[in-house]
Amino acid sequence: MAFYARRSAISRALIFIYKSNTSPFFNTNLLQCTSRFSTTNNKNIDTKINFSPSDSDSDDENTTVTIKPTKKNLPPPYDPFSKKPVIEEPKDPKDLQQIFHKMRNGDGLLDHAVKMFDGLSKQGLTHEALELFGQIKDKGQMPDVVAHTAIVEAYANAGQPKEALKAYMRMLASGVFPNAYTYAVLIRGLVGDAKFLKDAKKYVLEMMEKGMRPNAKTYAAVFEGLVREEKVDEAVKLLEEMKAKGFVPDEKAVREVLSNKKGHVFRTVISILFEK
Repeated sequence: MAFYARRSAISRALIFIYKSNTSPFFNTNLLQCTSRFSTTNNKNIDTKINFSPSDSDSDDENTTVTIKPTKKNLPPPYDPFSKKPVIEEPKDPKDLQQIFHKMRNGDGLLDHAVKMFDGLSKQGLTHEALELFGQIKDKGQMPDVVAHTAIVEAYANAGQPKEALKAYMRMLASGVFPNAYTYAVLIRGLVGDAKFLKDAKKYVLEMMEKGMRPNAKTYAAVFEGLVREEKVDEAVKLLEEMKAKGFVPDEKAVREVLSNKKGHVFRTVISILFEK
């Protein structure tokens, strides 16, 4: 109980720090979307984050964006036990122009920071969640992983897995490493298109190799996608590979995630994961 209260308090603090320009931690000079990354050679690399929809691999459209603080009343504290999203989602996830415009103004990235913190916390990754909060609070800057993941998630939610994957690859090229939340939004975005199921499987195994565990919503989506495409043998093989890495499916969590699913696909997923 104390943990949930702490998570709620920290999420409200994240909002306070970025919504109040009187905060001692607020520094507009650090809110540039031109990110700096340190390499193993201790050299700084300037990269640009693209907040514009693009159908090409070119980075020519990338622009340096200054995120401006906004003066708004703090939203009411969210209920950590509520199943409602911690942040209000866009009314039209396919309206990328509006979504990226919101990111430029700062509110969008703040929303993603809170969502990332909440997502990591719910997965039991308290250290990573508090590290994210600490970087914002102590250094007064938005972590690079938040901005890059926000773009990946925007494309994923818009039903553009190809662009989501390209955004993810640009993130890696910039020297930014994904966390468990990044992998989750990428994988769930890929499974919506049968052509990217192979990539979804790849990243599930990759995150596990890095010591991260996919949550029920993420791995259930992968198995559901495979079953829907009648790739049961691939699903069984994937489960074996995951179990070899220490994976144990959570039946209660999976049933909750798939509570609104019925029929052959649902039964087959349950059968594969729990041998029923």
